[in-house]
Amino acid sequence: MRAIGIILAGGNNKRMGELTQKRALPAMPVAGSYRAIDFALSNMTNSQVKRVAVITQYNSLSLNEHLISSKWWNFGRKQGGLIVFTPSITPTNANWYRGTADSMVQNIRYLKEAHEPYVVIASGDCVYKMDYNDVLEYHIAKNADITMVCKKMPEGTDLRRFGLVKTDEDGRVTDIDEKPMVATSDVASLGIYVMRRRLLIELLEQCAEEDRYDFVRDILIRYKNLKKIYSYQMDTYWGTIGSVGAYYQTNMDFLKPEVRDYFFHQYPDVYSKVDDNPPAKYNPGSNIRGSLIASGAILNGTVESSVLFKEVFVGKGATVKNSVILNDVAIGEDCVIEYCIVESHNTIKAGSKFIGTPDKIRVVTDRDLTE
Repeated sequence: MRAIGIILAGGNNKRMGELTQKRALPAMPVAGSYRAIDFALSNMTNSQVKRVAVITQYNSLSLNEHLISSKWWNFGRKQGGLIVFTPSITPTNANWYRGTADSMVQNIRYLKEAHEPYVVIASGDCVYKMDYNDVLEYHIAKNADITMVCKKMPEGTDLRRFGLVKTDEDGRVTDIDEKPMVATSDVASLGIYVMRRRLLIELLEQCAEEDRYDFVRDILIRYKNLKKIYSYQMDTYWGTIGSVGAYYQTNMDFLKPEVRDYFFHQYPDVYSKVDDNPPAKYNPGSNIRGSLIASGAILNGTVESSVLFKEVFVGKGATVKNSVILNDVAIGEDCVIEYCIVESHNTIKAGSKFIGTPDKIRVVTDRDLTE
């Protein structure tokens, strides 16, 4: 592909509450064995984008550890490789990233030293599969300056969490409303963009001169009537993890056979860093129904309609229903957990009960376990 990639993975999302107190949002575990950023990285390598930069900042330790080797996503260093940019003090700058545009400005050398004519920009916190070549072909056919990937949201979606887009009959964007209080469109921007590299450099340098820092507000919205911005409509699965409810629902979606088949069995594959864990162990007396169980789990109790991540232990007599249990959680005997997300590396004492509701998923952290 004639493009370089940028994955924006540095922001802080307060809607995730305590789940992002110790990790970046793109490092959130998804579907038992993945991190959220794996989907954008896999899309890049499957689209033959050979050179990709990941921009990290907030709570970046676990994310940087996950990205320590590019081999898992087949980014060969001879062809470009995977580069991780974190904020750094230079003779001309002593600031943290002040926004998405500023994060690219501070690493603009990456853009200027590239030779590819196009750039694919993607967020690192969405669950989907996409061939960015299709977006690039559409971009060229429309003679667009910027192409945004968008999707018509299903009825009942909380549209206040998205940037909403209006287009004309040709697909050209006529209006962008970022996280409006009252929605006037049901077409959401998915945080994926294609544009010419030289145009991006020009717009970023203009932002820097005017002390503007945000890509959506200070480039897309500001230039919507000056540049030809087009909408590419996505019609396949797309999930977000931008809130506790959305994160829970995205994981629950993987209990649907069609979603599992799409991500686990249909080409192209989704890649991730591999842990050398043994297969899940189902001991006598365990009762597992309609659940997704990751490697290293040891099960002695009942698990129904739940997603269990790596190295989860479920004790005898324990019941886990409609819940998401993150990595390395030990659930004691006779515990009851329903409609919960249990944070990783926790031990739940025998006989404990944590129960949420379908409308209010309970997040269980170490603070709950010490009270």
